[in-house]
Amino acid sequence: MGSRKKVTIKSGRVPEPGKYDIHRLYSAAVQEPSAEGDFFDQVYKGKHRKLPRVLGEDFCSTAQICADWVQRRPSNTAIGLDLDPGPLAWHAKYIAPTLTPDQASRLHLVEANVLQPPKTGPAGADVDILAATNFSYWIFDTRVKLLEYFKTARSRLAEGGMLVLDYFGGSDVHKEIIERRKRGNFTYVWEQAEYNPVTGRYVCHISFELRDGKKIKRAFTYHWRLWTMPEICDVLADAGFKKVTTYLEREDRKGNGLGEYHASTKCRADRCFLAYIVAEE
Repeated sequence: MGSRKKVTIKSGRVPEPGKYDIHRLYSAAVQEPSAEGDFFDQVYKGKHRKLPRVLGEDFCSTAQICADWVQRRPSNTAIGLDLDPGPLAWHAKYIAPTLTPDQASRLHLVEANVLQPPKTGPAGADVDILAATNFSYWIFDTRVKLLEYFKTARSRLAEGGMLVLDYFGGSDVHKEIIERRKRGNFTYVWEQAEYNPVTGRYVCHISFELRDGKKIKRAFTYHWRLWTMPEICDVLADAGFKKVTTYLEREDRKGNGLGEYHASTKCRADRCFLAYIVAEE
């Protein structure tokens, strides 16, 4: 979780909302929208020999992936869904001003449940890529709910569309541990606070420690189920996806992630690893 890189917005630096702003700190700690967009392009073009145009981002939060997407190419459109109005308001205040009028016209954000997406209007369009990143889909803690989400996601895909999920695993994810990573002028703290092997219940927190001594404890809390990769792939197949491919992060000789992903059916039993799961309609 701690290996994500710093966010970059192609049209310029994100306006400074204040050093104690948790959304700014989160972005700097764990998001890299341009890398996500590169991966979407890679897997879609690899199959269709053309680039995707319409992106859906579920659990979009501050929708920085959407913003990067509409800045990437003038033909691109993005649709973001999130239940929480707070991050969407943050986007309107700090991200939207970085977009040109044309880019803004191609970005559609909706406060909505991903299980009940819009069916009409620009936000109801079929998408080439539907992304659920930052492990957000782990909020569905039963197989019934996860299957419902995957079926709903599949119904939103255009012909040849893909659902892209990210994943982290390894022996360390089952432990109740705290990990600290230095990020410029603050420290990002990832806490795996609770894991129940019987139910899969998984409670994690993100905190921030700033250089001036201020601590923002448990700025974000996640109540998830810790799913295994085979479980997710099985549920995707049950949802009707014809092909499911796992993409693992390439490593250097020291075992450090390179931020590049390749299709593979085998992974070493590492302490921690990052991956993508791509399901094709």
